[in-house]
Amino acid sequence: MDWTKKVSRFMPNWKREAEVRNLGYKVYGNPFSTSTRRVLAVLLEKGLSYESITVDLKSGEHKTESFLSLNPFGQIPVFVDGNIKLHESRAITQYIAYVHSTRGTQLLYLQSHETMAILTVWMEIEARQFDPFASKLTWEQAIKPIYGLETDQEVVRENEARLEKVLDVYEKRLGKYRFLACNTFTLADLHHLPNIQYLLGTPTKRLFEDRPKVRKWVGEITSRDAWKMACDHEKYWFGKQTK
Repeated sequence: MDWTKKVSRFMPNWKREAEVRNLGYKVYGNPFSTSTRRVLAVLLEKGLSYESITVDLKSGEHKTESFLSLNPFGQIPVFVDGNIKLHESRAITQYIAYVHSTRGTQLLYLQSHETMAILTVWMEIEARQFDPFASKLTWEQAIKPIYGLETDQEVVRENEARLEKVLDVYEKRLGKYRFLACNTFTLADLHHLPNIQYLLGTPTKRLFEDRPKVRKWVGEITSRDAWKMACDHEKYWFGKQTK
């Protein structure tokens, strides 16, 4: 039996109900936040409706009592599905991908225990090996200038050197597979998109371009329609807010 069918046998009722009811999903975040865009990308890959609620980070809204009732750590995004309140973007993406596994893009890789494990490994690699360096580079080169802060070039050099080693591993992996976990696009690829998109607008872009397999992969994942929509904050963020 296909592994996805095996898994679905355990909790079929709530999944079926989630597919047919009026979803009423709410996303508290900011359209320029990498973590918020990660969640939007999954919602759009699945073709799901949602309400966006902007959290004003500059004014410290994420540290107010009302927001801390949603996420006691005072971070965005927060995803609300009825009585369920989730934070941590990668946990949210997995929740959405599983609940709506039969809808839109199949972002999971659950054909067997082995494929599920491989997907998990590459999601962990993104979170623990890629993101720490990519996020620092995004902050220094893309976010700091927005706030009028000076980029620390020493931090950039250190983190580029570390990211290069990660991308060397990716280059070898992508010589065997079209995408990181397998030959189809999954959450393991999607989770990379927010930082990559920002870094393509900085000098760090060369790290991706200098590696042919990585360059091809980046070109393919950043050209996805759902990702282009996630980056269109006027239409797919502010346009989703309740007037």
